[in-house]
Amino acid sequence: MVSKLFGMLKVLVCIVLIAQMVGCGTIMYPSRRGQQGGKIDAGVAIMDGIGLLFFVIPGVIAFAIDFSTGAIYLPGTSNSSLDINNIKVVKFDARHGTNESLEYIIKKETGFGVKFSQANLRVTRLSSKDDVRLNLAKAYCSR
Repeated sequence: MVSKLFGMLKVLVCIVLIAQMVGCGTIMYPSRRGQQGGKIDAGVAIMDGIGLLFFVIPGVIAFAIDFSTGAIYLPGTSNSSLDINNIKVVKFDARHGTNESLEYIIKKETGFGVKFSQANLRVTRLSSKDDVRLNLAKAYCSR
C-alpha cells in the first residue's frame, strides 16, 4: 500500500515537472530568445506561475530563465526606437577600403567590435540614412 502511494507520488512529481518544463517560454518560443524587453506574454507568465503553485524553486527558475533570455516578452513589443535624426554618417572611400579598415572605422566610431567573417553578419549598401529603417525592418523580418 505504501509502495503504491509512493509510486503514484513519483509519477505525479514527474508529470508536474514535465508540465513545468513545457510551460517554460524558452522551450516553447526559442525564436524569442535575445529580446531585451517589451510586453510580457500572459500565457508564458501564467505557465511559469503555475510552477510556483506546485513547487516554488522550479517556478522561480522558470521565471528567471524566461526573463534572462527574453522569451517571456511578446515579439515586436520592445520599447526601443531608432532616432534617424541622431544617426552619425561616416564617409569613407569604399574603393580603397578593406575589411580590416572598415572593422577599425566601426570600432573607432561606435566602440563596438565587428568582424566581417561572422556568419550572422549582413552587409548592405545604403544610398542615404533614410534607408536605415527599411533595411533594419527587412533584416528583422527575415530572421
